[in-house]
Formats: sequence, C-alpha cells, structure tokens
Amino acid sequence: MTDDVRNIVLGVIAAGISACLGWLARSYLWRRKLRRKQAFFGLPGNSECLLVVNRDPGTDGAVHRHDVFALLELSALVKDCSANPRILSHDTAQQGFGEHTEFCVGGPGSNRRMAAHLSTLLPGVKIDTSPEPGPDRAAFQVGTERYRLEPGVSEHALLARLTGNQEGRPVFLFCGQRAITNQAASRYLARHHEKLARKHRNNSFVLLLKVVNSQSYGPDVVEVIGDVTRAAQAPLPAAPRTSHRATG
Repeated sequence: MTDDVRNIVLGVIAAGISACLGWLARSYLWRRKLRRKQAFFGLPGNSECLLVVNRDPGTDGAVHRHDVFALLELSALVKDCSANPRILSHDTAQQGFGEHTEFCVGGPGSNRRMAAHLSTLLPGVKIDTSPEPGPDRAAFQVGTERYRLEPGVSEHALLARLTGNQEGRPVFLFCGQRAITNQAASRYLARHHEKLARKHRNNSFVLLLKVVNSQSYGPDVVEVIGDVTRAAQAPLPAAPRTSHRATG
C-alpha cells in the first residue's frame, strides 16, 4: 500500500468516525431535550393526556374556532412528546386530577372543569361570569388586584401549571376573558415552554398575560404582566384594592 492510498484510507476512516460521533452527540442532545420537555409537561412516551374544552355559549354547543386553534397547538405539543391526546368536553370530564396530564381551555363561565380547578387550586382568583353588561363583566380579580376587559384592545388570560402533589401529573390552565385569549395563552406556552421549564423547573406557576390589540394582531402579541402564583393560591381577600383597565 502506497503512502497516498494509506492517507486516503485513513482520511475516510477519520471522516466516518467524525460523522458517527456527530450523530451520537446530536442524538444525545435531542433525547435530553425531549426528556426535559416530557418532564415539564408530565408526558412520558406513549402516555395519555386530557384536552378539556369548553363550549361556546353563543352557539348551539359548538367549540369556538379560537378554542379549536388552541387545541391544535396543544395537540402538536403532545405529539412532540410522543404522547396521545384525548379530547373531552368540559361537562364529561368527571375525574380527579394528577393521574393524567390535563390541558383545560376556557373560562369558568363556559367550562365547568375550569371553574372547579379555580375553586380548588386557585382560591385567590375570582372571575366575573355575570352575563349582564357592565365595566366588570369578565374581569379578573387576582388577590387584591382587578383586571378589566377591553374587547379587542386589552384582554387578559391566566396561564398556569399546577400539581396537586409533587408526584401527580400537572394540570395546565388556559383561562382567558375571551376565546382568542385562550388561544393566545396556548400559543405563548407553545413558544416559550423551554424558557418556562428553565425558570420554574417542574414546579407550579401562574402567569397573568395581557393580549394586546387582538382586533389587529390576533393572539400573537402577548405581554406578561407578572407571576401571580402566590396571590392566586392564597385565600381571596374581601374586596379588591385597585382597578386596572389596560396596564394591569
């Protein structure tokens, strides 16, 4: 074997080893990223989760199109974790929480399951579900603060990851003042779950989001007003201290 042939053979072998090492490194990083995502969502491979959806009170029981979009985004997250989603109507999901990961979409006025979760897990949150028109219709009260609805201009949503105990699977809440804000909360989770996982690890959290100018931007422009976990989980005071229109 001449020196030239030997150098070619050694070069091919080195290239093959480098390619294999690169593939192994990428595979390791991909698996680690997947495991972190599965841990955050409580979705090990081949597990089942629940997608609980409300009904649009303005129709004959159909699901609002923005809530359908929210379900589609959440279903994609579930599939990325190699898990299987099961969609349930809010009035048929009669079971406890913790056994399966749950994604619950919609406000308490149209989603009984959401109303139960807020009452049980977030006693510091009160949402005005009165059908009568008025400045406080659909307003959020979180602790001592109140956040009013300005349709199409300034709207709010709660995005929460909650666990009844450390061993149970999490419940994710997407509770908005309008259907488009439910979608905005689900889209925010889809886009920022890695950052949320790094910040909160696998602990409970409650974020108050503001959806800005949805009549022009749809569900895409979202600001985080703050982490309201402590206030949302504490008993609700007798009366709010201040009222907010757009700034939160």
